[in-house]
Amino acid sequence: MTVNVSEERVAAPAPAPAPAPAPAPGLAVKRVVLEAVNFALVGGSGVAVNFLVFNVLLHGLHRDAMVATVLASLVAMGTNYLGFRYFTYRDRASRTRRQVALFFVFSAIGVAMESGLFYAGYRGLGLDGPLESNAVKALSILLASAFRFLVYRTWVFQHDAHRARGGDGAGPTSARRPPAAPLASPSGGPSCVRSGGSASP
Repeated sequence: MTVNVSEERVAAPAPAPAPAPAPAPGLAVKRVVLEAVNFALVGGSGVAVNFLVFNVLLHGLHRDAMVATVLASLVAMGTNYLGFRYFTYRDRASRTRRQVALFFVFSAIGVAMESGLFYAGYRGLGLDGPLESNAVKALSILLASAFRFLVYRTWVFQHDAHRARGGDGAGPTSARRPPAAPLASPSGGPSCVRSGGSASP
């Protein structure tokens, strides 16, 4: 009797890929400093818009000071979103409804902080002259901007999880199933897979 037997060797499991090295402390600091500079550039343009609208409404059109500061902050909020989304944090996660909602929620909190500080100086301390009102406005913007910087980079413009993981579209490494181990034959040797077996007398 003749039997055609072909053996298929089972490849050994591939070693798990080494984890990506952690960024050097100096590189992390440099990244945060660069981010702060870009934030300041966009924020500076927003401050310019804020002051322009504020002074036009308050000293040009003689609107109420609180109305002027709130409207100016809202206009600057819109210009800031465009700058942060397409310049400062353009490498972060793509725009989503959650991102937009968080941005405007935290921006509204920032506007409330800025308006409260302005009210304390303008109404409470009587700093209502042209120079004094702008100084109070500047201080309120500065303090509110520190809050915005922290919440924008932490919760609004988060890193893209897939990009940060370094994935290639195949999913996380932990989810990949390792190859099956070879089965032992009754004789103790490697298992054989019979293909096209035939017997003839």
